[in-house]
Amino acid sequence: MSKTDPPAGAVHLGVDFIEFLYIWNALEGQATPAHQRRMARWLAARWRRRRRRGEGQALLMAFRNSGKSTVVGLFCAWLLLDNPSLRILVMAADHALAKKMVRNVKRIIERHPLTRHLKPPRRDQWAADQFTVARPRELRDPSMLAKGVGANVTGSRADIIVCDDVEVPNTCDTAPKRADLRQRLSELDYVLVPGGLSLYVGTPHTYNTIYAAEPCRDMGEAVPFLAGFARLEIPIEDAHHRPAWPERFPVERIAALRRRSGPNKFASQMMLKPMNIAEGRLDPEALRLYEAELDYSEAAGEVILRLDGRRLVSASCFWDPAFGARALDAKGAGDGSVIAIVFADEAGGYWLHRIAWLTHDPRHPVEPATQMCRQVAAFAADTLAPAVCVETNGLGRFLPGILRRELAAAGLACGVIEKASSTPKDQRIVEAFDAILAARALHVHRSVWGTPLVAEMREWRPGLGKGHDDGLDAVAACLLNEPVRLGRPTRPANAPWRGGWRRGPWNAPSGFEV
Repeated sequence: MSKTDPPAGAVHLGVDFIEFLYIWNALEGQATPAHQRRMARWLAARWRRRRRRGEGQALLMAFRNSGKSTVVGLFCAWLLLDNPSLRILVMAADHALAKKMVRNVKRIIERHPLTRHLKPPRRDQWAADQFTVARPRELRDPSMLAKGVGANVTGSRADIIVCDDVEVPNTCDTAPKRADLRQRLSELDYVLVPGGLSLYVGTPHTYNTIYAAEPCRDMGEAVPFLAGFARLEIPIEDAHHRPAWPERFPVERIAALRRRSGPNKFASQMMLKPMNIAEGRLDPEALRLYEAELDYSEAAGEVILRLDGRRLVSASCFWDPAFGARALDAKGAGDGSVIAIVFADEAGGYWLHRIAWLTHDPRHPVEPATQMCRQVAAFAADTLAPAVCVETNGLGRFLPGILRRELAAAGLACGVIEKASSTPKDQRIVEAFDAILAARALHVHRSVWGTPLVAEMREWRPGLGKGHDDGLDAVAACLLNEPVRLGRPTRPANAPWRGGWRRGPWNAPSGFEV
């Protein structure tokens, strides 16, 4: 210990965090850029206001290589300088990434002239993934602890939780991983002590990012995951294309980054916009959202079906069966059993009105095939489907007979069409979606946005054979199959209501004179 170092246990004399940052950068022989000064002031303000309602939650997003993790590491060291009894938990996508933050703070404590006295005398308190500074109180939890997002933190307590890059491709590239990440992060509420600070640091790696300012409809969110968090967002350039760090990222270098990384990755990692980093083939933004329900009417014996004021002229309902009981929130592998219906209007527009993932209960006394056929019958009744096309490849060969039985038992005049497909799935999806999305001719009901379909569109990579595409395949089949035209038959006097899309059979006149 040098003569200028304060003694162990000493409390610093009101050094503000931005001063602490200036001293470190001067020691490192570098300047303190404006965006890092902005981060420092904002972090210090969050700490001062943490005890106020809603002020103990903060989200810091800044472009890649902005030095945000370094600034946050210095912030942690400054907090321990202010109060050596604090407990800081660092969560990252994996343990190695969390250890990197802990090592950085250890290095700062060892080298910063204001914190050298905090290094403990015992080596066992100075480990790679956790350490305990010299502090007046004996506490069970270390001063700083590194954990991967999948680790068990039950029983831990922390005054500050730093979630540093918990969202990376390995934790968010599929819908089940995104749901699991949200669940694990929600458990941190039980670790943080009252009056503590929860700080998230990162950049979005998926459209359905945990950092989104708006609810993720694909995830079924009513409010954003980090609702109520104070936010600081620093993109690499502002709306007028002025660089946030012109000394390191001038206009020319930003333009080169944009060209080299591609539009999606640049928008996500440098401009902080929710995007999928991998370039997707199918863009859900080309879908046209609607909320209207089917409007059925009869006039002078003529059946009329409308959607959002448009008269419908045909319908295509397709069922791609499977017996992997994958529900909407399931995390297992396997194919989904999916049924979808698409209507067409007089102007050539397409309306994806409903899509459903069917499941079965293996413990139910009714066998799985009948369970799912009954669900298909209910789907057909709700959507007034004139016919259901069943893919008969593989296990689907024996389902049409069962489905006809269940449709008859439900009193539905709905046909069953058997279809065997020999075209590769990727080719079917491309052929069905490419032109219709380019023309923005596919209308999608709001209920569809609560299913896995939109996530499948964002994540679909033709030829890679990764991820789920069961919903895409069912909708593609609806778009490609010859639609069933909605006729204008007259309704017999004794037929039930909704005669055009009938719930029971009727006999046509058969007395002909030739």
